[in-house]
Amino acid sequence: MATRIVIPVSEEKGVDSRLSEHFGRAPYFAVVELDGEGKVLSLKTSPNVGEHFGGTGTPPDGILQHKPNAVITYGMGPRALNIFQNARVAVLKAGADIVREVIALYVNDRLEELTEGCHKALHH
Repeated sequence: MATRIVIPVSEEKGVDSRLSEHFGRAPYFAVVELDGEGKVLSLKTSPNVGEHFGGTGTPPDGILQHKPNAVITYGMGPRALNIFQNARVAVLKAGADIVREVIALYVNDRLEELTEGCHKALHH
C-alpha cells in the first residue's frame, strides 16, 4: 500500500531539496509517494499557497488536499499542528536537512512525533 508524505522545502530539487526552516513560510512542499517497501514512486513539488505567499488559506489547507499520511518538518505553529492532528495526519520531526535523508529516516521508523507547536511562530 502506498504512503504519502509531505515535507516543506526551500527549493525544487526533488530528493535533493533542502528542508525549509519554517513550515508556514516554506516556499514549496515536496509531496512524496512511497510504495510498501519505502521506495519513492513519485515526488512532486507543490507551491505554498498560504497567506504568507499571497494566498488566502493556511498551508495545512493546501497540504490536506494531497491526502498525506504524514507531514515531516522541523516544527510548526500550534494552529497548524492542531489542524493536522484533527485530520489524523501524523506530524513528525525532521531528523535531517535533505529530502532523501528524511525519507530514509521515515522508512526506517526513526522519526519522532511532533507533539507541540512552536510558540515562537508568528500569527499562530
